[in-house]
Amino acid sequence: MSGDRYYITDQHTVHFLTFTVVDWVDVFTRPDYKYIITDALNYCNKEKGLECFAWVLMSNHLHLIVRALPPFRLSDVMRDFKKFTSKKLVTAIDEGTESRKEWLLHKFQHAAHSTGRAENYKLWQDSNHPVMLENTEMYRQRLDYVHMNPVKQMIVARPEDYLFSSAGDYAGIKGIVNVTVEY
Repeated sequence: MSGDRYYITDQHTVHFLTFTVVDWVDVFTRPDYKYIITDALNYCNKEKGLECFAWVLMSNHLHLIVRALPPFRLSDVMRDFKKFTSKKLVTAIDEGTESRKEWLLHKFQHAAHSTGRAENYKLWQDSNHPVMLENTEMYRQRLDYVHMNPVKQMIVARPEDYLFSSAGDYAGIKGIVNVTVEY
Protein backbone atom coordinates (compact mmCIF):
# COMPACT_ATOMS: atom_id res chain seq x y z
CA MET A 1 0.00 0.00 0.00
CA SER A 2 3.00 2.25 -0.32
CA GLY A 3 3.03 3.59 3.23
CA ASP A 4 -0.74 3.97 3.54
CA ARG A 5 -1.90 2.99 7.01
CA TYR A 6 -5.32 1.89 5.75
CA TYR A 7 -5.81 -1.78 4.93
CA ILE A 8 -8.68 -4.08 4.14
CA THR A 9 -8.55 -6.38 7.15
CA ASP A 10 -11.95 -8.06 6.77
CA GLN A 11 -12.26 -9.08 3.13
CA HIS A 12 -16.05 -9.58 3.26
CA THR A 13 -17.24 -6.53 5.20
CA VAL A 14 -18.70 -3.42 3.59
CA HIS A 15 -15.99 -0.83 2.86
CA PHE A 16 -15.87 2.71 1.58
CA LEU A 17 -13.08 2.98 -1.03
CA THR A 18 -11.63 5.84 -3.02
CA PHE A 19 -9.61 5.35 -6.19
CA THR A 20 -7.76 8.47 -7.27
CA VAL A 21 -6.01 9.12 -10.58
CA VAL A 22 -2.31 9.96 -10.21
CA ASP A 23 -1.72 13.68 -9.73
CA TRP A 24 -5.52 14.10 -9.61
CA VAL A 25 -5.52 14.25 -13.42
CA ASP A 26 -9.01 14.79 -14.88
CA VAL A 27 -9.26 11.65 -17.00
CA PHE A 28 -12.97 10.95 -16.85
CA THR A 29 -14.06 13.73 -19.17
CA ARG A 30 -15.30 11.54 -22.02
CA PRO A 31 -18.22 9.10 -21.90
CA ASP A 32 -16.06 6.30 -23.37
CA TYR A 33 -13.67 6.53 -20.42
CA LYS A 34 -16.53 6.58 -17.94
CA TYR A 35 -18.10 3.49 -19.49
CA ILE A 36 -14.84 1.59 -19.08
CA ILE A 37 -15.27 2.06 -15.34
CA THR A 38 -18.98 1.22 -15.24
CA ASP A 39 -18.55 -1.84 -17.45
CA ALA A 40 -15.72 -3.07 -15.22
CA LEU A 41 -17.83 -2.56 -12.09
CA ASN A 42 -20.68 -4.55 -13.63
CA TYR A 43 -18.25 -7.30 -14.67
CA CYS A 44 -16.85 -7.51 -11.14
CA ASN A 45 -20.40 -7.66 -9.82
CA LYS A 46 -21.35 -10.51 -12.13
CA GLU A 47 -18.12 -12.51 -12.24
CA LYS A 48 -16.00 -11.60 -9.21
CA GLY A 49 -18.44 -11.46 -6.31
CA LEU A 50 -18.40 -7.68 -5.91
CA GLU A 51 -21.51 -6.32 -4.26
CA CYS A 52 -21.80 -2.59 -4.91
CA PHE A 53 -24.01 -0.51 -2.62
CA ALA A 54 -23.03 2.95 -3.88
CA TRP A 55 -20.64 4.61 -6.30
CA VAL A 56 -19.83 7.89 -7.96
CA LEU A 57 -17.35 8.59 -10.73
CA MET A 58 -15.95 12.10 -10.76
CA SER A 59 -13.43 13.58 -13.21
CA ASN A 60 -10.40 12.27 -11.33
CA HIS A 61 -11.60 9.80 -8.70
CA LEU A 62 -14.08 7.04 -7.94
CA HIS A 63 -15.85 6.44 -4.64
CA LEU A 64 -17.35 3.05 -3.86
CA ILE A 65 -19.26 1.40 -1.06
CA VAL A 66 -18.71 -2.30 -1.70
CA ARG A 67 -17.98 -5.72 -0.31
CA ALA A 68 -16.80 -9.01 -1.77
CA LEU A 69 -18.89 -12.11 -1.37
CA PRO A 70 -17.03 -15.30 -0.40
CA PRO A 71 -14.97 -16.93 -1.76
CA PHE A 72 -13.75 -13.71 -3.37
CA ARG A 73 -11.52 -11.27 -1.50
CA LEU A 74 -12.14 -7.53 -1.75
CA SER A 75 -8.41 -6.77 -2.03
CA ASP A 76 -8.05 -9.14 -4.98
CA VAL A 77 -11.15 -7.85 -6.77
CA MET A 78 -10.06 -4.22 -6.40
CA ARG A 79 -6.48 -5.00 -7.47
CA ASP A 80 -7.79 -6.69 -10.63
CA PHE A 81 -10.28 -3.85 -11.23
CA LYS A 82 -7.55 -1.20 -11.03
CA LYS A 83 -5.16 -3.18 -13.23
CA PHE A 84 -7.79 -3.88 -15.89
CA THR A 85 -9.24 -0.35 -15.99
CA SER A 86 -5.79 1.22 -16.05
CA LYS A 87 -4.74 -0.79 -19.11
CA LYS A 88 -8.08 -0.28 -20.84
CA LEU A 89 -8.06 3.49 -20.22
CA VAL A 90 -4.48 3.92 -21.41
CA THR A 91 -5.33 2.00 -24.59
CA ALA A 92 -8.45 4.14 -25.13
CA ILE A 93 -6.42 7.32 -24.69
CA ASP A 94 -3.61 6.09 -26.94
CA GLU A 95 -5.85 4.81 -29.75
CA GLY A 96 -8.61 7.40 -29.53
CA THR A 97 -8.97 11.03 -30.50
CA GLU A 98 -7.90 12.43 -27.13
CA SER A 99 -6.54 15.96 -27.59
CA ARG A 100 -4.49 15.59 -24.39
CA LYS A 101 -3.07 12.21 -25.40
CA GLU A 102 0.64 13.07 -25.21
CA TRP A 103 0.26 14.96 -21.95
CA LEU A 104 -1.84 12.22 -20.29
CA LEU A 105 0.42 9.38 -21.39
CA HIS A 106 3.48 11.33 -20.25
CA LYS A 107 1.87 11.85 -16.81
CA PHE A 108 1.04 8.16 -16.46
CA GLN A 109 4.45 7.09 -17.76
CA HIS A 110 6.21 9.42 -15.33
CA ALA A 111 4.12 8.03 -12.44
CA ALA A 112 5.07 4.47 -13.42
CA HIS A 113 8.78 5.24 -13.61
CA SER A 114 8.95 7.39 -10.49
CA THR A 115 7.17 4.84 -8.30
CA GLY A 116 8.53 1.68 -9.91
CA ARG A 117 5.13 0.09 -9.32
CA ALA A 118 4.07 -0.30 -12.95
CA GLU A 119 5.80 -1.27 -16.17
CA ASN A 120 4.78 1.45 -18.61
CA TYR A 121 1.90 3.51 -17.29
CA LYS A 122 0.41 4.10 -13.86
CA LEU A 123 -3.08 5.58 -13.87
CA TRP A 124 -4.32 4.97 -10.32
CA GLN A 125 -2.66 6.01 -7.09
CA ASP A 126 -1.63 3.04 -4.96
CA SER A 127 -4.00 3.42 -2.05
CA ASN A 128 -7.76 2.84 -2.01
CA HIS A 129 -8.00 4.44 1.43
CA PRO A 130 -10.37 1.68 2.64
CA VAL A 131 -12.67 2.46 5.55
CA MET A 132 -14.65 -0.43 7.04
CA LEU A 133 -18.24 0.68 7.58
CA GLU A 134 -18.90 -0.86 10.96
CA ASN A 135 -22.34 0.54 11.68
CA THR A 136 -25.41 2.13 10.10
CA GLU A 137 -24.33 5.66 10.98
CA MET A 138 -20.97 5.27 9.22
CA TYR A 139 -22.72 3.70 6.23
CA ARG A 140 -25.30 6.51 5.91
CA GLN A 141 -22.60 9.16 6.32
CA ARG A 142 -20.50 7.73 3.48
CA LEU A 143 -23.56 7.08 1.32
CA ASP A 144 -24.56 10.75 1.58
CA TYR A 145 -20.97 11.81 0.90
CA VAL A 146 -20.79 9.65 -2.25
CA HIS A 147 -24.07 10.92 -3.65
CA MET A 148 -23.46 14.58 -2.80
CA ASN A 149 -20.09 14.74 -4.64
CA PRO A 150 -21.55 15.93 -7.99
CA VAL A 151 -23.80 18.42 -6.19
CA LYS A 152 -20.90 19.91 -4.24
CA GLN A 153 -18.94 20.20 -7.50
CA MET A 154 -21.97 21.99 -9.02
CA ILE A 155 -22.31 19.44 -11.82
CA VAL A 156 -25.96 18.80 -10.93
CA ALA A 157 -28.51 20.34 -8.58
CA ARG A 158 -29.87 17.01 -7.35
CA PRO A 159 -27.80 13.85 -6.71
CA GLU A 160 -30.17 11.60 -8.68
CA ASP A 161 -29.59 13.68 -11.83
CA TYR A 162 -25.95 12.61 -12.11
CA LEU A 163 -25.74 9.62 -14.46
CA PHE A 164 -22.40 8.28 -13.21
CA SER A 165 -23.57 7.59 -9.68
CA SER A 166 -25.86 5.28 -7.76
CA ALA A 167 -27.94 8.20 -6.43
CA GLY A 168 -30.61 7.51 -9.05
CA ASP A 169 -30.94 3.93 -7.83
CA TYR A 170 -31.71 5.26 -4.35
CA ALA A 171 -34.35 7.55 -5.89
CA GLY A 172 -36.03 4.64 -7.73
CA ILE A 173 -34.30 5.16 -11.11
CA LYS A 174 -32.30 2.19 -12.48
CA GLY A 175 -28.70 3.26 -12.94
CA ILE A 176 -25.76 2.20 -15.11
CA VAL A 177 -24.08 -0.01 -12.49
CA ASN A 178 -25.91 -2.84 -10.74
CA VAL A 179 -26.24 -1.88 -7.09
CA THR A 180 -27.80 -3.32 -3.98
CA VAL A 181 -29.91 -0.54 -2.51
CA GLU A 182 -29.65 -0.50 1.30
CA TYR A 183 -31.50 1.81 3.67
